[in-house]
Amino acid sequence: MASPDGASGMGGSPEETELSITLTLRMLMHGKEIGSIIGKKGETVKRIREQSSARITISEGSCPERITTITGSTDAVFRAVSMIAFKLEEDLGAGGDGVSAGRAPVTLRLVIPASQCGSLIGKAGAKIREIRESTGAQVQVAGDLLPNSTERAVTVSGVPDTIIQCVRQICAVILESPPKGATIPYHPGLSLGTILLSANQVRG
Repeated sequence: MASPDGASGMGGSPEETELSITLTLRMLMHGKEIGSIIGKKGETVKRIREQSSARITISEGSCPERITTITGSTDAVFRAVSMIAFKLEEDLGAGGDGVSAGRAPVTLRLVIPASQCGSLIGKAGAKIREIRESTGAQVQVAGDLLPNSTERAVTVSGVPDTIIQCVRQICAVILESPPKGATIPYHPGLSLGTILLSANQVRG
């Protein structure tokens, strides 16, 4: 039986399930983008968490790239992605050499299990072409796996409005085709070189 409160997201009618689906989206970000989202003393990320009601965690580490994980109902996740995209646009526009007259394209890099990328690309690239055409965003699925993982980077760029539509469509595809087999998540900075180096330091 489904739990009476339906909060588990399992069971219930198809409509209920649709609303209570928990979505987890992982994004790969550079230090500057992370700084932009965390904000002074963590104020920006706190505001995004409160206003979107999504759980947002940012991987620790001093490497140039970190993983931002957004978890929550599909609505909460899309609200958080929307706020992140607008925040990045605002900061990209503010920096630089006063060329903010045109809107700078924002780029988000989603990290998606490789087993789901086939559905996203579609037969002969039909699905990804449809997403590009209907949203106006640029979408690239990396050919190679991210180091030491079974995940690939999916790069989405455009103005925030088109990115949000695009992420919605990507998530719809992902929810329809769950990953096959075990997923080895990508951890930035854990390249083989680093592991070997730390192993050598321990010996020394």
